[in-house]
Amino acid sequence: MDASNRIETVSARIQALREAMRREGLGCWIALSSDPHLSEYLPARWQARAWLSGFGGSAGTLVVTPGEARLFTDARYWVDAQAVLEGTPIALHRAASAAGLELHEWVSQQGAIVAGVDGASVAVAMARSLEAALARGGSTLRTDLDLMDAIWPGRPGLPGAPVREREPRYEARTRAQKLEAVRAAVQAEGAQWHVVSSLDDIAWILGLRGSDVECNPVFVSHLLIGPEQAWLFAAEGAVAPGLARTLLADGVAVRPYAEALPALAKVPEQAVLLADPRRTTLATLRALPQTVRVLERVNPSVLLKSRKAPSELAHVRETMEQDGAALCEFFAWLEGALARRERITELTIDEHVTGARARRPGFVSTSFATIAAFNANGASPHYRATPESHAVICDGRTEPRGLLLVDSGGQYEGGTTDITRVVAVGELSAEQRRDCTLVLRGMIQLSRTRFPRGTRGPALDAIARAPIWAEGIDYGHGTGHGVGYFLNVHEGPQGITPHLAPEPQTAMEPGMITSNEPGIYRPGRWGVRIENLLANVADGEGEFGEFLRFETLTLCPIDVRCIDASLLRGDEIDWLDRYHESVRERLLPHVQGAAREWLERATAPLAR
Repeated sequence: MDASNRIETVSARIQALREAMRREGLGCWIALSSDPHLSEYLPARWQARAWLSGFGGSAGTLVVTPGEARLFTDARYWVDAQAVLEGTPIALHRAASAAGLELHEWVSQQGAIVAGVDGASVAVAMARSLEAALARGGSTLRTDLDLMDAIWPGRPGLPGAPVREREPRYEARTRAQKLEAVRAAVQAEGAQWHVVSSLDDIAWILGLRGSDVECNPVFVSHLLIGPEQAWLFAAEGAVAPGLARTLLADGVAVRPYAEALPALAKVPEQAVLLADPRRTTLATLRALPQTVRVLERVNPSVLLKSRKAPSELAHVRETMEQDGAALCEFFAWLEGALARRERITELTIDEHVTGARARRPGFVSTSFATIAAFNANGASPHYRATPESHAVICDGRTEPRGLLLVDSGGQYEGGTTDITRVVAVGELSAEQRRDCTLVLRGMIQLSRTRFPRGTRGPALDAIARAPIWAEGIDYGHGTGHGVGYFLNVHEGPQGITPHLAPEPQTAMEPGMITSNEPGIYRPGRWGVRIENLLANVADGEGEFGEFLRFETLTLCPIDVRCIDASLLRGDEIDWLDRYHESVRERLLPHVQGAAREWLERATAPLAR
């Protein structure tokens, strides 16, 4: 869609929304990036904010009043959002974080109005925060409407791709054992019932996978766990009869998705039900009888699934070898294509890196949309090339020159990968190499950290930033996010970020997998990010308690042509050389030909 058509389309959709607001007597409508399962990546049916605004980033909230429209999003998306919104009636609000506090404050200043939000797609915790903010300005919140049905022609329906069972060899615990562990945690809190709406939690508990959400192997569903029986509410036909019988043998009855809320209405009136207010929508809990006592706690499965078992980590290590081999093949192709002056665009990068992964054993899909960003495009952390807008890296005639950032990942039966590398295309400037070296130093510093069990993410985040801060530079995203085990590439409860709440479940525990991805972004010029995945592993116990260290899981050379070795200390060079030695030893058995030759060159010791 060209710019004029995009502007016209967005303007018409905002006007249609305002007319629907007027009919309902609303002074404000809040379009969230959310669905009834509070997912980060949404099925097409619930991409209302993207449909209205044209902005498709994973984080952002659109607020529309009769006279103004604002998109709230954080620093990861400022550049992208500004470009998309240019010329439309929507203004960009550059929020300090994704927490929503600025949005709530802005909404509270709109006077005495009735604001609306879809109660089926707003978390209980967020609804309360919005209600409190609106009350300060004399306003109220209405949650019984979904205005999109009235204004979205051809709105997509409920997804219902086939659900499949995982191979037992990939599961450390059986379905019955997981249900038992969840029930034990629920009962320990004083509840007998538990409702789960977060899709990755449901997939983990039941040992099932699906494809209803792009890049995430989950399926749209709700799960109600009772004292002895459980009910899975999924799209009709998604669970084959044979699998339904298998689930029933483990005490899980399959029911149509539409029966989830009516089933909640039948929970015993004096029951105590555990629900996670940040992972359960307002409409879900309002379906319960008023006499049911809701105990608000984090879903027990959040912490249980974050701690990967030794056998699961073994599968992840095998997966990293396959993923690393695919990347060797990709980078060998890229090096050769540049030397031959082939035409290469950011879209070409996505095509080839995905193709290399698709040829590896166990590959299922990408784990997120590939970020291939050349020069200035790399300054946007979540940039995405499109057929309408992308950079040419090599035009086939002139000598290419610049910094290419490739952030990509795969979903494999044995694990989820996420890796970022920067590549020198021709000769880099001294400033580019300095930025790359500073980011590498931050990544190395965190990789080598030993820390007490239970350490929180903000403390670890500062370790990665220290070398970058020392030069008066910072970056606007967290240093690391949790990663699932053939599940969502962004998984809680832990993270390495200054924005993480200091809650018990966010503490670092053995078996957790977290990304390590510091960066430097210079708008209009380039961006640098280097990312590996790390596993928390035990590292001794003594007078001061248990300690953990990070095991680097990702296996792929770091382009030393981007590095100024004179800015590295001797111990940092030693770390890089040892890392490359490990990469070479573990990947050589999986590659041949040009990929093998590239791997041997790329992992040579750094010249001092």
